[in-house]
Amino acid sequence: MGAARLLRTGLAVALGLGLVAVPAGAQDAKPLRVKVFPGAQNLALYAGLAQGFFANRGLKVELLFTASSTELRNGLAKGDFEIAHAAVDNSVAMVELAGQDAVIVLGGDSSLNELFVQPEIRSVADLKGRTVIVDAPNTAYALQVKKILLKHGLKEGQDYTVKPVGGTVLRAKAMQENKEYAASILNAPFSIQMARQGLKSMGRVIDLLGAYQATGAFVMRGWAKSNQDTLERYIAAYIESTRWTLTPANRAEGVALLAKWLKLPNDVAERTYDLLADPRFGLAPDAQLDQEGFRNVLALRAEIEGQWGGKPPPPDRYVDLGYYGRALKMLGR
Repeated sequence: MGAARLLRTGLAVALGLGLVAVPAGAQDAKPLRVKVFPGAQNLALYAGLAQGFFANRGLKVELLFTASSTELRNGLAKGDFEIAHAAVDNSVAMVELAGQDAVIVLGGDSSLNELFVQPEIRSVADLKGRTVIVDAPNTAYALQVKKILLKHGLKEGQDYTVKPVGGTVLRAKAMQENKEYAASILNAPFSIQMARQGLKSMGRVIDLLGAYQATGAFVMRGWAKSNQDTLERYIAAYIESTRWTLTPANRAEGVALLAKWLKLPNDVAERTYDLLADPRFGLAPDAQLDQEGFRNVLALRAEIEGQWGGKPPPPDRYVDLGYYGRALKMLGR
């Protein structure tokens, strides 16, 4: 499948298609709506649905897709769904920018992010005077790209322009179609496809900026307190799914799931799986929250957005890993 068709498929998903998985015998299970960005970072969710880990814990998971962080944050706050999986800085933004009581309950990955540029760009300094596209301009990966450019002496608004476009699939499509969009953060599998289309990677973000806690699960704190058992069963199933995903013997099945859900050619699915299996770059074992990476998330927000007077607060303000700890006990740990 060519990149254009992949992007059309991803775009259709990003614009609101929900995929409902109802395993046999799950009619009486607890319904649970989970919203994510389209992408490879969801492989543990795909595996959990396919292997029955959620159903085995009495959950009927409906997997929904979002086009942007703004849509995701607003939907979680309104109760349109119960669990969000996305860059956890979005949860921090919900608390700090909107006064919404969201809380992070689970880790996930380091983002698989790379800084991509148009082929004529030779260095980060060449982005001076150009347009950089992001999801939402005040959270997560937008802050990453702003920091990378700042390290090379480029300041937002003064040396370059930031334009919000939406999630990774939308940014990849935009860069492919409009050469005026000079740079963006992209992750797998779209990064793989865009490299084949001639866009250039300037490096992995974890190598450019250090540890980073990217995708994780966050919920509204009130919902978590009222649905503790449901949330802990979900987390336990997600950990089981992550373990299954990262087991080398399951590689072929994992590749097949990526190919099925993301409509990928097999070679791209294989490359994507191998990136996910990289413990530093891909999925975190047992979906653990990277404490150093999350401190860096807060430090980045403090520096780039000037939040908290430039001094990041303690991470515990935004995280409650009690649910995670009890879920591990369900699994015998």
